[in-house]
Amino acid sequence: MSIVVRDVREHELDSVLALNNAAGPAILPLDAARLRYFFDRAEYFRVAERDGSLAGFLIGMGSASDHDSSNFRWFCERYPNFFYIDRIVVASRRRGGGVGRAFYADAQSYAELRYPQMACEVFLEGTNDPVLLFHGSFGFREVGQHVMPEADMRAAMLMKQLCSHAWVHETYGDALPKLPWVLQPRVASAPLAQRPTGTCS
Repeated sequence: MSIVVRDVREHELDSVLALNNAAGPAILPLDAARLRYFFDRAEYFRVAERDGSLAGFLIGMGSASDHDSSNFRWFCERYPNFFYIDRIVVASRRRGGGVGRAFYADAQSYAELRYPQMACEVFLEGTNDPVLLFHGSFGFREVGQHVMPEADMRAAMLMKQLCSHAWVHETYGDALPKLPWVLQPRVASAPLAQRPTGTCS
């Protein structure tokens, strides 16, 4: 069956929470309040469906957000404009079946119209070589490492250049065509012209 990627619905938050907290040590745990924070603030919060059931989710923030993650702030201190993947979770029974690649393709399609780079991190505790390999095969490169003070965990900080962004920005500026597949942010955010170009908000 095909994979369907779409915006999360409020009634699915309990299922998303359970999925996150069953993901293992590679993903920081959440509580209901923290998940609501993401639901209310995240620019990109989408789920994947396969065979009619929830197969995973991805949460992303633009660099103009006031996200409080120390990893996000690390990128903010070094890069002026980027799309940040806070977390991606794929249900254990669906791993290796293309759900992660479907998410990244969808997130990139969204981000490259608006941002020159995508950022994320991979925890280096334990055996995360498969996760690093996945990101490397998708074009991410390590640009540094950071120890999260809130979790005392070291992460590889990864960045991917979005080659199409320059052409889109030069051709359309801040007025993207009104096409159904050109998704608008889930939550109100600053227009492109008002996004900070030196530091995050």
